[in-house]
Amino acid sequence: MSKPLIGLNADYRGSHQGVPAYSFLAAGYFDSIAAAGGIPVIVPIIDDEDSVSELLDRLDGFVLTGGADLDPRNDGFHLHSSIKPMEARRERFDRRLAMEICERKMPVFGIGVGHQLLNVVQGGDLYYHIPIDVPGALPHRDSQDPNHRHSLVVESNSILGRVYGEGEIRVASRHHMAVARLADGFRCTAKCQDGIIEAFESDIANWFAMGTQFHPESSAASALDIRIFEEFIEGVQAQSAELRMVA
Repeated sequence: MSKPLIGLNADYRGSHQGVPAYSFLAAGYFDSIAAAGGIPVIVPIIDDEDSVSELLDRLDGFVLTGGADLDPRNDGFHLHSSIKPMEARRERFDRRLAMEICERKMPVFGIGVGHQLLNVVQGGDLYYHIPIDVPGALPHRDSQDPNHRHSLVVESNSILGRVYGEGEIRVASRHHMAVARLADGFRCTAKCQDGIIEAFESDIANWFAMGTQFHPESSAASALDIRIFEEFIEGVQAQSAELRMVA
């Protein structure tokens, strides 16, 4: 079986004080896809919708990557002082991209803000600042420690259950926003002990979709975390095989 082509949306920084705008992506994302048996295809912002559709026609799966915060004003909420919105141009593109991926039921893996975005475009809600929205919650990030980790509990009957087995694990965590109400068609597969959803997967037939709030591509990730990417690649290949059989 040929290696699947996996898209990864690039981060974006607009021009500022004479520095031109540019796209970039943490190496952990594409290194993890390559190590798991896929071919990473880094996708910059594309303003032409027809070109986006043509690109998705040629890809086998997609990883929606992490980044800065989603702007709550795009979902009818106020902007909290704790929120550091991503560049507006990136968010417009990412939302359009995620919506088409979901409409196609294309295999997808959302990480960090990509996990939140999948939930939002499918109709779910977010906590915009955990310390306020969930009083008494455990720390989910540490501004002094980019490698901050916390524990969570995995559902055994899930993709993450196949990776980690039963019981408690520790994951690389650096977020202050989180999934609140999970969108229809997704089920929670991992939670922190304070109740914060840290992972979900699709319950919709013939759609391999998953999300993790934590970052398995991080340099602080455990040796087991690469198995999440291997599970994703296997899911992409399985869904592609099913589609070929139907065709």
